[in-house]
Amino acid sequence: MSTGHGLSMGELLARGERSFSFEFFPPKDAAGEEQLWQAITELEPYGPTFVSVTYGAGGSTRDRTVAITARIARETSMLPVAHLTCVGHTTQELSAILDDLASAGVHHVMALRGDPPGGPGSPWTPTDGGLTYASELVALVHRRPDMRIGVAAFPEGHVDAVDLEQDARVLRAKYDAGAEFAVTDMVLRASDYVGLVERAERVGADLPIIPGIMPILNLRSMERMVEFSGRQLPDEVVARLAPHAEDPAGLREEGIAIATELCEALLDAGAPGLHFYTLNRSRATREIFANLRITV
Repeated sequence: MSTGHGLSMGELLARGERSFSFEFFPPKDAAGEEQLWQAITELEPYGPTFVSVTYGAGGSTRDRTVAITARIARETSMLPVAHLTCVGHTTQELSAILDDLASAGVHHVMALRGDPPGGPGSPWTPTDGGLTYASELVALVHRRPDMRIGVAAFPEGHVDAVDLEQDARVLRAKYDAGAEFAVTDMVLRASDYVGLVERAERVGADLPIIPGIMPILNLRSMERMVEFSGRQLPDEVVARLAPHAEDPAGLREEGIAIATELCEALLDAGAPGLHFYTLNRSRATREIFANLRITV
């Protein structure tokens, strides 16, 4: 499953190989750092196609994102993908970050607009001297021959999109600017993912779209996360979890079962792989892999 560091994601997916990938975030303190590297160590044997590291609001984790992806490139067999957002940076600063990544051996970037500086739900305001759209960031990165680019896609449309068709046209603009692959926000129903792929095909956004997976291990925190993107958990999911409201272990077990079924449905629907939002812990992802019989 692993790319080594030679092939780009676009080339790997074009071969028809399935991608299995993991996402981490920069920790806030030493204990978090230890937990992150434990998760990375436990997941490395699965030979992920790539691992991505997120970028804090307003570029607040810029240096840590660069440092973590650099260490992954240097000390592991995994292909690191660094998130980069338009928030809080001028184009000059964005170019400097790309220089830092390239000199650290990181040559894949997830180019994202990012959440508004005021947090999810607040109005979007571009930075003076910066960029307004993810497609502009893709174009900036694409000018560099040493960088390959992934972008975000949204199974139920981005929270700011007028409608699903406009959302698909935004994805097409990112593809036209140089994006090679897309990773979705967490998928809640396989049918939402299938609809996204169909819309992308209709508008000519001809790039592999990898569905994002986040198992529900805590109902309240998942409901909050889903709300940020203007969505709701499907009724059928809530109905399965409701009997376990006072039983954290039972709820976790049911959440893993639901995630496993979703993964199977997505792969059966032709998804080119799966991208796991790990929250810097490996156990849930390893359990889903075991259920799917994806072997190390």
